[in-house]
Amino acid sequence: MKYSTQAAIAALAAASALGLTMGQGIGAEAVQADPNAKVDYQGTLSVLTKFGAQQLAPYFVGVAQDYEKLHPGVKVELIQESDDSVKDKTKTLVASNSLPDIYFSWTGSWGGNFVRGHRAVDLTPVIGPDTEWGKTLTPAAVQAFMYNGKYYGIPLYLDAKFMGYNKQAFSKLGLSAPKTFEELLSSCETIRKSGMTPISFGNKEAWPAIHYVGQLLAYDVPQAVLEKDFDPGTADYSDPGYVAALTQYKQLIDSCTDGGASVNGTSYSSAIQTFSNTKSAMYYQEIIEFDQSASADSALKVSDLGFFILPVPNGAKGDAKAIEGAPEGYMISSASSNIPLAIDFMKFVTSKQNGQVLSAPPYGQPSATIAGASEANMNPSVVAGLKEIASASYLMPWLDTVNPPRVASAWLSSLQALTGGSMTPEQVMEQVKQAAAASK
Repeated sequence: MKYSTQAAIAALAAASALGLTMGQGIGAEAVQADPNAKVDYQGTLSVLTKFGAQQLAPYFVGVAQDYEKLHPGVKVELIQESDDSVKDKTKTLVASNSLPDIYFSWTGSWGGNFVRGHRAVDLTPVIGPDTEWGKTLTPAAVQAFMYNGKYYGIPLYLDAKFMGYNKQAFSKLGLSAPKTFEELLSSCETIRKSGMTPISFGNKEAWPAIHYVGQLLAYDVPQAVLEKDFDPGTADYSDPGYVAALTQYKQLIDSCTDGGASVNGTSYSSAIQTFSNTKSAMYYQEIIEFDQSASADSALKVSDLGFFILPVPNGAKGDAKAIEGAPEGYMISSASSNIPLAIDFMKFVTSKQNGQVLSAPPYGQPSATIAGASEANMNPSVVAGLKEIASASYLMPWLDTVNPPRVASAWLSSLQALTGGSMTPEQVMEQVKQAAAASK
C-alpha cells in the first residue's frame, strides 16, 4: 500500500471532500446485488487494479485473457495502477463520476467513503458468510469489508508486516531473531559495529513510518482504546501508550537506521533494494513483498530470508499477539451497467485455481481464497507468515486508511517530522488530537 507523501496527503484531503460528494448523481438508496440475476456475457468490463508494478501486472492480464476465452463476448479493460498512483487515479475517477465497473479499495475509512457515497454495491446477498461464494473466502478478510452490518468488498489477498532479516548476516554475528523490542535495539548496535546497516528504511513517501508506529501502538495501547479513537465521534487520543509507542519508534530510528534525515530522503523501493542486495541486515516489509526482497535473481536468496514480528517492548499494555496488517481487495461500482458480470468476473478472479497462481512466485500475494494457496509452490517464508497471521489475536489496521482523512494526513506529516527530528512524540500527538477534533 505504497504512495508518495504529497500524493498521499492530496488524495487524503480529496477523500475528505469525496466523502461529501461521492453520492452525487448516484441516488439515495444503495444498490444491492441480486443473487438470482442472470449474467449477460456481453460487452466491456472495466477494472481498476493496484497491480501496475512490473512484477504484478501480468497477473490480472492473464486472468482477463482466460476469462475472455471462456466468454468471447466479453472484453476486460484493465486500468493498472501502482501503489504510488492508485489513490490519485481513484480520486480523479470519482471526481469525474467515472469509476470503472470494478475498482481497488483498502478497508477502513477509505472503503467507507465509497459506501457512504452509495458508490459500492452491497454484496451481502452474494458474498455474505452464508453464501456459496462467501464460504470460499477467509471469513476475517470478508469481515474487514463490512460496513453497517453489510458486506461491500471482495478480499483478494491477505497482508501483514514482518521484519525480514538476512539469516547469513545474523549467523555470522552470532545473532538470533530478537524476542523483545529492547533486544532488537541491542542487535542493531552489534550489526552497526560490523559496518552493515542494521535496518534499511525509506520514508520519503511518509506511509512507511505509519507501519512501524501502527504495530507499536497495537502493543502499547489497548485495542478497545484504539478502536474508540478510530471513530471521530469518540476519539480523544489521551492514552499514554501513544507517546510511549512514538518514543520507541524514535529509538528505533536512532539506533537501527541511517538516521532520520537519510530515512526521509530515501524511497521505499530503494530501501527494499538495499536489503535485497544484502547491504542491510533487516527490512520491515509486507508479506506480499517477500518474493520481491529474496529470489533466485537477487543477492539475498530465498533460503537466507528469515522474518519475525516486530517484537513487543517491555511493559507494553496493549495486545502482545497483534500484527499490523489488513486484507486488500475490490469493490463493484453501483453505477456499473452490468453488475452481474462484474460479480461473475470477481468470482473467477478469486477461484481456487487463480488464488494458487496469485500466491505463488513471482506474485507472492497470499490469496484470501480458502485453499487458494499451494504450499508446494510458495515461498516458505510466505507460508510461515500466513500461519502467523492466522494465529494473530488482532490485525492492527493501517493508520492512514482506518482513520478519517484529516487524521490520516496528520499522522503522515507529523510522523515524517518525528522521523527527521523536528517534532517530539508529544507534539505529534497534539497534531493528531487537533485533527481528530476537527473531524468530529
